[in-house]
Amino acid sequence: MHMKVITAMSQTFFSHPLRNAIILCSLVGFSACQRKQPQPKTPEQTERQATVVAHPEGILSPSWLEEVKEQQFATRNKFKVFHDFHFTDRLPESDISFVHDIVNDSGKFYIANHYDHGNGVAVADVDQDGLPDIYFTTQLGENQLWHNLGNGRFEDWTERAGIALKNPVGVSASFADIDNDGDPDLFATSTRGGNFLFENDGTGIFQDITPESGLSYNGHSSAGTFFDFDRDGLLDLFLTNVGQFTTEEVGEGNYYRGHKAAFARHLFPSQSEQSILYKNLGNNRFEDVSEKVGLVDKSWSGDAHVADLNEDGWPDLYVTNMQGHDEYYENEKGKRFVRKSRQLFPATPWGAMGIGIFDQNNDGHMDILITDMHTDMWDKEPFKTFIPDKEKAKVDESKKMPAHYLATDGNHIWGNALFRNNGDGTFQEISDEVGAENYWPWGLSVGDLNADGYEDVFIASSMNLGFRYAINSVLLNNQGEGFLDSEFILGVEPRRDGRTAAPWFELDCDGADREHQFCQGRSGVVEVWGALGSRSSVIFDFDDDGDLDIVTNDFNSAPMVMQSDLSAQKQIHFLKIRLQGTKANRDGLGAKVTLKTGDRTLTQFHDGKSGYLAQSSLPLYFGLDEATVVDRIEIDWPSGQKQTVDGPIKSNQTLTVEESNN
Repeated sequence: MHMKVITAMSQTFFSHPLRNAIILCSLVGFSACQRKQPQPKTPEQTERQATVVAHPEGILSPSWLEEVKEQQFATRNKFKVFHDFHFTDRLPESDISFVHDIVNDSGKFYIANHYDHGNGVAVADVDQDGLPDIYFTTQLGENQLWHNLGNGRFEDWTERAGIALKNPVGVSASFADIDNDGDPDLFATSTRGGNFLFENDGTGIFQDITPESGLSYNGHSSAGTFFDFDRDGLLDLFLTNVGQFTTEEVGEGNYYRGHKAAFARHLFPSQSEQSILYKNLGNNRFEDVSEKVGLVDKSWSGDAHVADLNEDGWPDLYVTNMQGHDEYYENEKGKRFVRKSRQLFPATPWGAMGIGIFDQNNDGHMDILITDMHTDMWDKEPFKTFIPDKEKAKVDESKKMPAHYLATDGNHIWGNALFRNNGDGTFQEISDEVGAENYWPWGLSVGDLNADGYEDVFIASSMNLGFRYAINSVLLNNQGEGFLDSEFILGVEPRRDGRTAAPWFELDCDGADREHQFCQGRSGVVEVWGALGSRSSVIFDFDDDGDLDIVTNDFNSAPMVMQSDLSAQKQIHFLKIRLQGTKANRDGLGAKVTLKTGDRTLTQFHDGKSGYLAQSSLPLYFGLDEATVVDRIEIDWPSGQKQTVDGPIKSNQTLTVEESNN
């Protein structure tokens, strides 16, 4: 274990509350960082010097970042698409003071388990003022709602909204209009603290209706995905559950500590935890219909995604498995789901984490992009040292996990997968061909970042304490021919002020922590640093300037609020489409929207999926490239209704389309 020890100058600690406090700190030898405020110290403690331990050493100033940046800029001749724009992290200007806080299993008393998977971030216009608001989830502390004031500024509405959820260890959040009253309601999950349903009164004030809703399941829950599986006009809910990775021991912060061998629990069927399909019965009540409709899934699942993959008008379900084969269920007219996993996808990633379903090449058919985190964790060479050849490559056969650990047929893709929809009911895996591989990926968000009519991808990627720094990936879609790595070109990397690490926890080596591994041979206050890293993200236009921005939920640190300057760099053309169902569910989730402009046809499936562990309530965003008008919009509503909106329709507006009654 290589560590670098730095004796810092005497530090004066402030006494603001931990929840909202972020301070800039500068330590000898590396750049400014953001950190959570320590608790107030006694005068004696403030006089003591702090020993900083970087774990591992390379996180303080990774020398390889500049090399990768230069290599990426050298590829600009391959770009057929516009890429002369940048993202800037505007967190300080945004006034957002949320800081993600972890359980000690991922920090002070590190144990490798599923708490490492982090938390989601979801977006919705909770008060119907036309500006999207942000809801961050966390493990310890409280989830927070940040109300959009416009011009890139936000204010804390958590207490006003009544959705802090201070006690349970949070995981995910999903916004959807469950009662068809025109405003987004909220579903949030936790690890063994129960799940929660909040009804919005239309002004951004929420009422906890969990007890009567039937959604209070208490287990190792992960993501909630709303969709209308039976097309009755009410949004149903699919809840993924990970598996029993915790013990009965309670740690500081009132969380259940994880098993030391948590990542082998999938080998024991008794430790699985079935995911649940809830049918919306109306009046904000839900019923478990998993067995009734044949959707009994016991994968170690973190997330799921809805799409009409066989294009019969009924929403199907793809369920990721972080420790085994993914599963795919075809919807038979809302009566039952039929498992067709291996027929259509004989080989899937073994360690799937995030998923996005979108039309990658604009052929009118939905493709599937899956990130594989756990396969990368078996190749230990890159843990402490950056190895260029590993970043865009599948895991070598010699590095993959042994057969007895797989607990499958062994037919897997050892990394990310991109399943191209052939349009005839079959799929072809092309991730390497199109450049969709990357290292240590978690969640992904999809959006047309350069407004050219092709959807791009942001992949939150990292490990943290004990691991080297890892970059987030931006994949610009090169006119459907493939993806080009663009995170350095677009300014997503390096991070603001060159930050790559932050304080993880503090130890009193003269007191209660003297037996801790990092106190061996040390005295006084020891501050342990870990690498920064993102877990989830959402792409949306938070400053309402017409281009898409990116907000992350980072692990044990503050988020990134990355504002795009695309609209300042060139004249862009776009159309935002907000659906309003009448026969269908009010959100129009499950609708297929086809936009025709000139000789181009753009297709999106309205699923609300905004990123890993999150579902948001946002209009569909279509980049139009150079087109100033749209000729026609065709909508296949989930009610079965087909509707055409004839043009010319001017670009650069938000168009609300209400389902016709014909």
